[in-house]
Amino acid sequence: MSNNYCLIMAGGAGTRFWPKSRIAKPKQYLSLFGDQSLIQESVKRFANFIPEESIYVVSAKSQQAVLESQTGNLPKENLIFEPVGKNTLPAIGLAALFIAEKDPEGVMIVSPSDHLIQNNELFQQCIESAALIAEKKNGIVTIGISPKYPATGYGYVQTGDEIQVGQSIRSFSVNRFVEKPNVEVAMGYLKQGGFFWNSGIFVFNVSVFLKAVQEFSPELYSDLMRIKKHIGTETYEEAVDRIYREVTSISIDYGILEKASNVFLVQGDFVWNDLGSWEEVYKYDPKKDENQNAASGEVILIDTKNSYISAPNSLVAVVGLDDVIVVQEGNTILVCKRDRAEDIKAVVGEITRRKLDQYL
Repeated sequence: MSNNYCLIMAGGAGTRFWPKSRIAKPKQYLSLFGDQSLIQESVKRFANFIPEESIYVVSAKSQQAVLESQTGNLPKENLIFEPVGKNTLPAIGLAALFIAEKDPEGVMIVSPSDHLIQNNELFQQCIESAALIAEKKNGIVTIGISPKYPATGYGYVQTGDEIQVGQSIRSFSVNRFVEKPNVEVAMGYLKQGGFFWNSGIFVFNVSVFLKAVQEFSPELYSDLMRIKKHIGTETYEEAVDRIYREVTSISIDYGILEKASNVFLVQGDFVWNDLGSWEEVYKYDPKKDENQNAASGEVILIDTKNSYISAPNSLVAVVGLDDVIVVQEGNTILVCKRDRAEDIKAVVGEITRRKLDQYL
């Protein structure tokens, strides 16, 4: 895969992972399942088949220090920073400028930094299949995850005809992208078949992508071309800070994928989860005890079951509670029912409203 380049998206805030996820160190920089952080696991996964000098990361300028400390194996010039967050399409577009400078016909593999992926061998086969389709079809390829249950937290992709251009994994044309459904609609998708979870992993030739931006998001394309003139010059930092703040915030799904006709999907059957909350971390934690508790740190559990407790810096005791999440970090403690894990972002909202910035 000599002309392939990986872009890891690492600008998220991870508010559902408070109190461990903070402005200075969001979710992607946390070590949730072992010694390495999620972004370090992502870099390692791609480094199995893509040279490290061809792996790029796009992140928020505010995260520069932690990103550099966790990706010391990557060239510093491969770390690209947004002055402000503008959603996925501008971020990918900004990084595409750097990759196009190096290789105008290179193939970009775009991946989130904070997802759980297991079975790296099958994952690699899916990426290689997607890269082949991207080149043969001049297309934009997404990795679709075979749905295991009627999830309401994911977007879906409806597929059309199966395609075959020599790739090793089943692949299809794409009919449409669908927003997160309610449970009844999601059950209908599973019953009907032909629907996949949208993983947020995309593969395309960089020139095909930039052409799509020009066609479907011409204002963004114009702004990117203004930035391009400054790459490699002393004026770049000032130019990107000034111009990028003007661009419209838009996702790649809205900006391109829902409009383009050359979109394809590779079927992903590897273990995947977007780790959207502490509840998902609990589900995938491999170190549960006989009471199905996942605990780390100094923890005492009495008459407690099916719970997640993380206490790296102090003693935490839980008595007579089931199905709870308890996370201690510094001088903050979160306690919530497992089925309310999605609501932790409301805590962050309340902290912001009260201007308690020291806890963010």
